[in-house]
Formats: sequence, C-alpha cells, structure tokens
Amino acid sequence: MATFKFPQQTNFYSGKVRDVYTIADDWLVMIASNRISAFDVILPKEIPFKGQVLNQIAAYMLKATSDICPNWLVSTPTPDSAIGKRCVPFKVEMVIRGNLTGHAWRTYSSGKRELCGVTMPDGMKENDFFATPIITPSTKASVGHDEDISKENIIKNGIAVAADYAVLQKYTQALFERGKQLAAKQGLILVDTKYEFGKIGDEIYLMDEIHTPDSSRYFYADGYEERQANGERQKQLSKEFVREWLIENNFMGKEGQVVPEMTEEWITTISNRYIELYEKVIGEKFIPELLSNEQSFERINTALQKKLS
Repeated sequence: MATFKFPQQTNFYSGKVRDVYTIADDWLVMIASNRISAFDVILPKEIPFKGQVLNQIAAYMLKATSDICPNWLVSTPTPDSAIGKRCVPFKVEMVIRGNLTGHAWRTYSSGKRELCGVTMPDGMKENDFFATPIITPSTKASVGHDEDISKENIIKNGIAVAADYAVLQKYTQALFERGKQLAAKQGLILVDTKYEFGKIGDEIYLMDEIHTPDSSRYFYADGYEERQANGERQKQLSKEFVREWLIENNFMGKEGQVVPEMTEEWITTISNRYIELYEKVIGEKFIPELLSNEQSFERINTALQKKLS
C-alpha cells in the first residue's frame, strides 16, 4: 500500500489496519488497508478487498446512525478511503456486548464473574444473551495490548470526566440498539462491537469505523435458538474465525509464539468471508473496485481541496 503526501499534510500515522493522514490540523484522511490484525499483531499477509469492505460498511453505518450523535465522516472519495473531521480522541474503546462471547466468554469460563467492573450472572452458557447489553471498555494503546478498564478507573485516571463518560455511555447504548435493529433486518444478531469517540471543542463525535467485521461480531439469527439449546457453535460473521484459527495453531500474540503459515487458499477464504459479511450486512452485492495509487491520490486530493479552499 502506497504512502501518500498530500498538500498541507501535517501528520501521518500507520495503524494496525488504517493509514491516517492529518491535513491542515483540521481534517483526516483515513485509508483502510488490506492488512489484518489479531491479538494486536499485524498478520504477515494482506487480505484482498478487506479495506474496501471495511470502509464501505463503516460509511453506510455512520450514515445510518447520524441522527443519534454527530460523527467525523464527511466523504468517501475512493472505495477504501474516508475524509472527515479531526477530533481529539478519548483514549478508550467503548466495547458493548449483547452476548457472552469471545473475550467475555474466555473470562467467564475461567471462573471469573466480573469484567471491567461489570458483574456477569452465574449460570450462563457461551453465546447466551445478557439480560441487558454490558459495556466493557478497554484502553486504547498506541503500542502493545489494549487493556480492560472499568468506568470508575476511566474517570479516576482522567481518561474522561464523569459528565463526558455519561454521554459516551448513552451514545454507546443507542448506537448498539440501532446496530441491532439494522442487523435484524438482514437476519443477523449484532453480538458485540466497539465505538471510539473524540471531541471537537466541547462536542463529542463518533469516530473511526462502526459495525464492521473488524470491530463487531454477528451471528445468524436463523437457527440461533436451536443451536443454543443443542450446545452447538453459533454460525457467525466476524473476524473471530481468524482468531480461532490462530488459537488452534498455538498463536495468541504472546512472546515466542509464531504466526502460522497463511496459505493462498486460506487468504481467499478470509477475503470471501469479509465479502459475505458486506453483502449480508448491507444487503447489496459487493462490487470490487481496484484503483492505481495515482487514481486514488487524485480522487482523494480533489475531495480534500474542496474542503481546504
């Protein structure tokens, strides 16, 4: 993936999945790469069309939730890029869970009943619904692993003042409810997800991507109850299958562990799963679009100049 240099560019940051350009200190260009990460490690092979899938789902979902809270997005000049307002981020991810799955289940099955200061009731099975969704925030680490954190410690450590956290919590709950409604229309259950927020002045904005396979987990609604009753694994659309493959091959991002070989067949499988999720979540056929670096730069720069002029 090429690194660009835009007029009035003031900063550049390459994250696990996205390349982020700051323009004139007020705007961001965010390009979703085809990189894939798991357990906070960037895997060695890229996944075709993953960036386009993430960017287009995020744009769709940001538009579909724009009545709930303001968000950063202004335009998507290319399939894998977005231009938006630069916010001062809260260094926390607002994770919300409707079901006992993934990290929550791993914590629960180890015998613990508390996650991020939230008590989980006894007697639950993997993938059961919580009575009401629980918010289990994590720190947003610039390097290394994100860490679970409670509401109390977020406020105590000055990550967010109590009044701001109350808004983050309200937005998180409302966005998740909307996400579940959108998923249900497509025969899916939005199981868990995360949101990131920032401020422009005194106003809180929703940032980054939402409801994508990198930030969310979906189950198929059809057959969910039967699978739960029979103790079967749920059919899901998310990145969890990549994590499960890594765990099966003795990799969880820990020191000394080696990423297993990613064959071309496996890379194609991952790509197809991402495209499947796009088509299932959006309800439209995925149309892959490949642009040269020059075409991408021209489109993004043209859109930028309209904002800067």
